[in-house]
Amino acid sequence: MQVMVMGMVMLSCLGGSLSGKVFQTLSHLKPQYSGIAQTFAVQDLLHRLIGDRADDFVVTVDSDLAGSDGLDTYRLSSVAGGKVAIVGSTGVAAATGCYSYLKKYCGCHISWSGVQLRVPSPLPVVASPVTVKTPNRFRYYQNVCTSSYSFVWWDWARWEKEIDWMALNGINMPLAFTGQEAIWQKVYLSLGLNQSEINDFFTGPAFLAWGRMGNIHTWGGPLSSTWMYKQYSLQLKIVERMRSLGMITVLPAFAGHIPSSLLRVFPKANVTRLGGWSNFNCTYSCSYVLDPEDPLFQRIGGLFLSELIQEFGTDHVYNADTFNEMQPTCSEPSYLSAVSNAIFKSMDNVDPGAIWMLQGWLFINNPSFWRPPQIKALLHGAPIGRIIVLDLFAETIPIYQNTESFYGQPFIWCMLHNFGGSHGLFGKVESVNNGPFVALSFKNSTMIGTGITPEGIEQNDMIYELMNEIGWKSKPLNLTEWISDYSDRRYGQKQPYAQAAWQLLLSSVYNCTRDWKDHNHSPLVRRPSLNMNTDICYNEIDLYAAWKLMHLAAPYFENSSTFLYDLVDVTREAMQMLVTEYYQEIRTAYRNEDLERVMTAGGLLVYDLLPELDSLLSSQPQFLLGRWLESARKMASTKAEAILYDMNGRNQITLWGPTGNILDYANKQLGGLIQDYYKERWSLFLWYLVESLNTEVPFQQSKFDQAVFSVEKEFIYNGKTYSSTPTGGTIKIARNIFIKYFPKRQKLYRPR
Repeated sequence: MQVMVMGMVMLSCLGGSLSGKVFQTLSHLKPQYSGIAQTFAVQDLLHRLIGDRADDFVVTVDSDLAGSDGLDTYRLSSVAGGKVAIVGSTGVAAATGCYSYLKKYCGCHISWSGVQLRVPSPLPVVASPVTVKTPNRFRYYQNVCTSSYSFVWWDWARWEKEIDWMALNGINMPLAFTGQEAIWQKVYLSLGLNQSEINDFFTGPAFLAWGRMGNIHTWGGPLSSTWMYKQYSLQLKIVERMRSLGMITVLPAFAGHIPSSLLRVFPKANVTRLGGWSNFNCTYSCSYVLDPEDPLFQRIGGLFLSELIQEFGTDHVYNADTFNEMQPTCSEPSYLSAVSNAIFKSMDNVDPGAIWMLQGWLFINNPSFWRPPQIKALLHGAPIGRIIVLDLFAETIPIYQNTESFYGQPFIWCMLHNFGGSHGLFGKVESVNNGPFVALSFKNSTMIGTGITPEGIEQNDMIYELMNEIGWKSKPLNLTEWISDYSDRRYGQKQPYAQAAWQLLLSSVYNCTRDWKDHNHSPLVRRPSLNMNTDICYNEIDLYAAWKLMHLAAPYFENSSTFLYDLVDVTREAMQMLVTEYYQEIRTAYRNEDLERVMTAGGLLVYDLLPELDSLLSSQPQFLLGRWLESARKMASTKAEAILYDMNGRNQITLWGPTGNILDYANKQLGGLIQDYYKERWSLFLWYLVESLNTEVPFQQSKFDQAVFSVEKEFIYNGKTYSSTPTGGTIKIARNIFIKYFPKRQKLYRPR
């Protein structure tokens, strides 16, 4: 089974400090569109971005620029007429060159939270031609969960912006998972299932990612035919735009999970029923997995992929995750190899050029099961070079080091960073800045690229811009210089207070060294108890100092959308820390039976701090609960569907399941959510503590949990409408909060 597929995978050696053979290219994975078509696509992108100023750029896509190694390359130069010429080996390379010029020569910035695009006129001159070649064949983007945590309610206008962002940031291999349920419905109907059985199988929109991986079924559903058609139509636009820019799309494939109702049609099918997933019982979990040696496996896998390719075309890369957070029933290497071989064959039989992309999360999630023999067996179920492994969480737990570089299969070094799309300043800049280069020089490294794999996006813009730049670098960056430049670009001017704030943030909240479980443990977004973890991975003194510096910088940036977003985000993080301090005071006072202190600290938290935080968040569009819920309702075609999608949106960010199965995992800090969800929980918790002290009956967590569950459910089903329009002036609100609360932290602050 371990054979080299000639013409499919090319090996080359890197000189210098790198040693061993490296998968430098998978030669058939390349843009489908012509250079002319990609050129037009990049020109259109520039017009969407900067309007008529796009005419000052002469864009060309020329694949010969890449050279024999096939690595994306761009060249910048000034030409006659005050214009700038940008040549790229692909559309993505050309777009990356455009953004590189806008950043370095024009001081511009593009991010999820806002843009700063004051392009000078005339354009700054490129004194001599600049050529940049990436050392990485691929720059990958997305986690399979991103489609639910962030993309779920997107329309084409939002997708168009995201695809532009991908191209500008050099991403050439994105996941393209939208619309697959329409294909699955067609397959299931052709196999003999009826519509009601299919309706009972699919989850609701906000939970599709885990339905696709076989973790759950049914919950939050059903999906309407209108939903599936809209998503199918959206996918057609998504893959066309991605490919027009020279991207290689990653499509879904069959991983072995089937609806239980399929056993009605095929009662002799050899299946295994897995256990419940993540506190879900078998009402919504306990998936059926088809045995890989059952002929039905190839039939279903072939039907799905054939239909998928017919509708959406293909770039020959397919993702399938069979055992995501679910333990196989057998640990025998021969069984695991047979499973992966069956998955691969279901792709290869339809597309002889198929490459299977596998998320490496299962090796992290269950290391006691996935030991070297099991990992090797799974990875060697397909020929060497026909599986690409995403080392999904490499900035924290790299797997390539303990698997001899994935036992010969090529891999992509990924930064996961965010779980659940939760808010909270966080990052591991040292690991991000050095990790990919360490991996590339690893003995016999099979690294073929870098990637960003967040479960949720639209937060912590800085760490993603850094990681995207690293994908084009040949050595680590000087982070001190980089962060100052980042501040200048993001806000459109050099401002000492802002620069100093970012230096502090870089060295504190963005330089965490502890494991992922410490990411946003704030009591603010957890169901209250007397035993909450309040550890953080940075010195709060640095955060409060950065908060003060952002306050001092505010008068200089009253009209900067990016600064206003950051001012809210840094203030939010500081207030999150204040919640922790109030909680610690409440807990200590309760244990000391000091009723007055409990009531004082609790009152300040519930009736002052949390309403102030809600007001702050409500002043910026990115921090509005109403924006999330309105997007959900807009996707509906009927009133009943709107109610269902509203429930999906509320449940995902709170209870995550019917009974709080993954409680608070995808927590958000949003205007409206603080006031009507978190504040209500804390108010009830405080009442129980006061009642406990008054009656001298010990606080019982189980009784509180039962009572607060009613509060949580009430929020999900109360039908209240939240505004999607910001209210109040951000700078004024932030200033008042700073004046009120920062003096209490003065004893912690030391100038730098």
